[in-house]
Amino acid sequence: MGNSFDINNLVRENVKTMKPYSSARDEFEGFDTADMIFLDANENPFENGVNRYPDPQQMSVKAVLAKQKNVKTNQILLGNGSDEVLDLLFRAFCEPKKDNVITLPPTYGMYGVLANINAVENREVLLSEDFQPQIEKIIKAVDATTKIIFLCSPNNPTGNSYSDESVAYILQNFKGLVVIDEAYIDFSKKESWINELDEYPNLVITQTLSKAYGLAGIRLGICYASAEVISVLNKIKPPYNVNELTQKRALERLDKPEKIKFEIESIIAQREELLKVLLDINFVEKTYPTEANFILVKVDDANKRYAELIAKGIVIRNRTTQPLCNNCLRFTVGTEQENKRLTEALLA
Repeated sequence: MGNSFDINNLVRENVKTMKPYSSARDEFEGFDTADMIFLDANENPFENGVNRYPDPQQMSVKAVLAKQKNVKTNQILLGNGSDEVLDLLFRAFCEPKKDNVITLPPTYGMYGVLANINAVENREVLLSEDFQPQIEKIIKAVDATTKIIFLCSPNNPTGNSYSDESVAYILQNFKGLVVIDEAYIDFSKKESWINELDEYPNLVITQTLSKAYGLAGIRLGICYASAEVISVLNKIKPPYNVNELTQKRALERLDKPEKIKFEIESIIAQREELLKVLLDINFVEKTYPTEANFILVKVDDANKRYAELIAKGIVIRNRTTQPLCNNCLRFTVGTEQENKRLTEALLA
């Protein structure tokens, strides 16, 4: 498989030939900066902690992630949330009005939105009734201009992971990029596909600090891929796409692995409690298996039950408009106290 994958067949021609913007900080590197005076970037010279431009390559954060995930720093790209990372993938590899991508609804809505923004055809291949990829249909939908297949695993809004066999089959039989969105991987017993990066040159993994790491407010998304893919994305990313405050806060949080582990375990424990309670709610028709920090539930009347909970001061997500999700509600797992209030509202 490795021999047949050629990144040059995927990169847009204009990206291949472009010269990236070179910021002041990109041009200056490799010196001990302790006693240097910086008069290169037209910054305000009065120190206040954020008067200087941030490191455009976020090397401090990447060094920590590389160590924790057992990858090289040149296999990491950081973005302003995973949404920016996903957008960069479209802009680097998909020719507008010519190329297409494949998504598997019901899934994360931004793949389709980004396809629209970038004028790229989005070929939707529905998941099966048990929310697994339909391999034959996916491969059948591929043609010479299919550049990316998006797999969200664990999947949002369904909560389940895709089988390893299905994912491996797609990686082995598709010559474009396979993007596995692992936003919820920390809540799953499954291993991350990050361990297979060296095995599959077309594998791209996105993760985030927004979910298990509790940093949704700082907007830090992560892309893990081959050094070749990352170098293409680096070429087109905005020079200072991750701000100084975000980098500092990420480093502080990444330095507390035990606290993160405790919170993840607490969320998983609360998830299991909530699953038990939902079995006793008379209007709940089905709870779907989940490996995420949320539960998808089929009810008798999603619109009615959604409105009832809103009236009781509880906001959940109504997913009834999504394919295969008729009359489904999505509950994020909250704190013990929040889940208790939710339980009381459901039983009332």
